[in-house]
Amino acid sequence: MLAAAQRLRRSSDFAAAVRGGRRAGRGTLVVHLSLPSTAGTTDTAPKPAWGGTEADSAPEPRAGFVVSKAVGPAVVRNRVRRRLRHLVRERLDTLPAGSTLVVRALPPAAEATYQRLGTDLDAALSAARQHRGRRR
Repeated sequence: MLAAAQRLRRSSDFAAAVRGGRRAGRGTLVVHLSLPSTAGTTDTAPKPAWGGTEADSAPEPRAGFVVSKAVGPAVVRNRVRRRLRHLVRERLDTLPAGSTLVVRALPPAAEATYQRLGTDLDAALSAARQHRGRRR
């Protein structure tokens, strides 16, 4: 399970990551990675309630998952979501602070093995991190 500070909950957060992030797809999933900009941003991450210092409240990378009914019935969707959540939890600390990740499962994810999901996730994340110019 991801910590509460690491989860995306609001649809506006999902929309911002999808709209403003880099997209990379592989056979079973598509990732949208929104990296924090370095030029004067305002911190919208929740502040710690325990009164931590400024250094302690650096925004953590956050993740959200989209598994539609096209993937399969509820049992299959929940299994795919659990697998993706576990895979992302292992890789979340490699993302820059303040980044937002949305993982969208495609219908082939229903039959994919855990290893295949992990391979596709790694490949999609590395592709999304690479900066490529805009296509024409």
